[in-house]
Amino acid sequence: MGKHDGLRGKHLVWDWNGTLLDDTSAVIAATNAAFAELGLEPITLERYRELYTVPVPKFYERLMGRLPTDAEWIVMDGAFQRHYGERAATCGLTAGAAELLAARQASGLTQSLLSLAPHRDLIPLVRRHGIAERFLRMDGRVDTSTDGKSGHMVRHLAALAVPAERVVVIGDAADDAVAAAHVGAKAVLYTGGSHSRASLSRVGVPVVDSLDEAVAVAEALV
Repeated sequence: MGKHDGLRGKHLVWDWNGTLLDDTSAVIAATNAAFAELGLEPITLERYRELYTVPVPKFYERLMGRLPTDAEWIVMDGAFQRHYGERAATCGLTAGAAELLAARQASGLTQSLLSLAPHRDLIPLVRRHGIAERFLRMDGRVDTSTDGKSGHMVRHLAALAVPAERVVVIGDAADDAVAAAHVGAKAVLYTGGSHSRASLSRVGVPVVDSLDEAVAVAEALV
């Protein structure tokens, strides 16, 4: 028997930034602080949410009209991580997230956390919010690549030994749906984070305005 063969129902793979963590304002502030270090104009929330994409250098290309050079990327990414780190500690969880996670765990259903945030920063932050024990597994980025989530999703599900057909990914970015499709899982996208509803609606998966709705739709999907 596999590690979790006794567990029933859908397995949810949650995204962190912009989904469970309500950090979009911190992301915009850190992005603009990073831009300022390179002499770029600040960006509004609306423009950010319309243009945001993964891999992040492509996002910067949309803003700058060209891909950043390797040197610029190192400066921008370093500045972003530094400024974001200062602000992330003040961000709260998305409304209702802690209760939703606790209720799912109490009902015997399983969930995990997969983020492109650096693993070393992610785990202490999740623990500080008191929800680490809600997840079977928590994975952040352990390399310096700018790739999206697809490869990470493969490794995450392999480590969990959960079949993809039982999995629904809940995130706030088109890349979450791409990663889900890559492994044969379903996805639900939440409008409270990095993407506008208009940009999410082009992805072709269910789009919701609350995490409660995300879980309800996920339950109906698999």
